[in-house]
Amino acid sequence: MATQPIPSILDTVAPLYERVRTVIPEIEWPVFAPDIAAINELKAAKNAVILAHNYQTPEIFHCVADITGDSLALAQRAVDTDADIIVLAGVHFMAETAKLLNPDKTVLIPDLGAGCSLAESITAADVRKLREQYPGVPVVTYVNTSAEVKAECDICCTSGNALAIVESLGSDRVIFLPDEYLASYVAEQTDVDIITWQGRCEVHERFTADELESYRAGHDDLTIIAHPECPPDVLETADFVGSTAQMQDYVVNERPAKVLMVTECSMSDNVSAGIDDVEFIRPCNLCPHMKRITLGNIRTSLETLTPAVEIDPAVAGRARAAVERMLDIGRSKMTGVAA
Repeated sequence: MATQPIPSILDTVAPLYERVRTVIPEIEWPVFAPDIAAINELKAAKNAVILAHNYQTPEIFHCVADITGDSLALAQRAVDTDADIIVLAGVHFMAETAKLLNPDKTVLIPDLGAGCSLAESITAADVRKLREQYPGVPVVTYVNTSAEVKAECDICCTSGNALAIVESLGSDRVIFLPDEYLASYVAEQTDVDIITWQGRCEVHERFTADELESYRAGHDDLTIIAHPECPPDVLETADFVGSTAQMQDYVVNERPAKVLMVTECSMSDNVSAGIDDVEFIRPCNLCPHMKRITLGNIRTSLETLTPAVEIDPAVAGRARAAVERMLDIGRSKMTGVAA
């Protein structure tokens, strides 16, 4: 009786390559294939899921991730997973958020050095000083912050729901931390007086209006869509402003002939992988922190179940409450109940 040939690793992962063939050259695929195959086997064996942010590279985002999206989507869906182990393919504050919402699960981040310029721009002591300076004023903290900072605030927000969160508080004045550009963008859309902090994203602050205008001059029918962490003159130049999820939805639904996504450049790769009728013009500002996450260290993290994210219990309860208040407002809006 003839024996059946054993499938090669490349054969095993061939269907996954179909998802990324437009953004990963075929010659590079054999380098990724062994880790992709091993990671997917490890997930099944250890009842693990991988949460991947939109800024992860395509081989991670499309080939090993189980849950993908922006910060809000990852926070929401982390709550619902039945997995015993969560691997966060993103930066440290995202892994902390996943741990806050899943205190009894093992949460791993493949590289503890995957930080965030916004998270590092403010401390818990800074928030306490602001509260002393502005007594009684509620504090809204962007999720791009440490658990210690979240613990000092009243409620969290993401770029996608920041305006709704600010207006849900019913206050005529709000402290909004730490991104000054996102705060400025929200302030333009509300009558609430916004007190800001001078934090910035090192990726988004590098874009300029002159740069975008030069792209527009060189490309007919170009649609520019930008993340609200960008400087105000960039947002004024853009045709659409929104969170990473809103930017993706815009491209999927509007199908512009040519689009320039003013955000971390892996976002364009991940969106374009499933869209053939849109031309993507790619200015490339990479996030050095996001790029610390690789297939290799995801595999090692699953093999060793390290590094695990731990949060001081004295901090975790208060930080969790701030995140859950944000999620509760989102649920109320979905069900039509006033927040």
